[in-house]
Amino acid sequence: MTSQELLASAHVSAATRAALEQRLADTGAAYEPQLLAPETYRLLEAVAARLFPQPERPVPIPLAPAIDQRLAEGRADGWRYDALPPDREAYRLGLGGIQEIAHSLFRADFETLAPGQQDAVIEALASPTPPGKTWETLNAGRFFEEMLAELTETYYAHPWAQDEIGYTGYADLPAWTKIGLNEKEPREA
Repeated sequence: MTSQELLASAHVSAATRAALEQRLADTGAAYEPQLLAPETYRLLEAVAARLFPQPERPVPIPLAPAIDQRLAEGRADGWRYDALPPDREAYRLGLGGIQEIAHSLFRADFETLAPGQQDAVIEALASPTPPGKTWETLNAGRFFEEMLAELTETYYAHPWAQDEIGYTGYADLPAWTKIGLNEKEPREA
């Protein structure tokens, strides 16, 4: 059963269906940044596209809009490292720091770099001592971990990604009864 078929079935609650259908509706829709400056938002899009390349999709799962919207609304994701400032500031600083790494390594903006160069910037970000003044006061490892976790959560919260991995856990009605090893509900692939 595909995600479209499962979403239309009686196995999905109205609230879950509405949330997943909204994610589908937002896919490919134009988005204007609500909090991040346009150039910072484009940088976030480029970093997200490098971490989660989607060349097989005619329209990629939108990742940057969800982060910008969450930050604009002042919503937290439920936790943060005490080594990081609040999320809005952490993203502004961290994305600026990514640009510093790109300029330090290649004397160019991240978005203009070739894929291999973008990978080198991300590898430097994940290293113990990335270049740039930002990383003297912002913990690069924690920022990278936080950003990567949020991008991963956003990606796999989308019905297309759930379909990709065969996830049907959002089918929350009726209750799951087959919970033993190798047991499957009739609605599971």
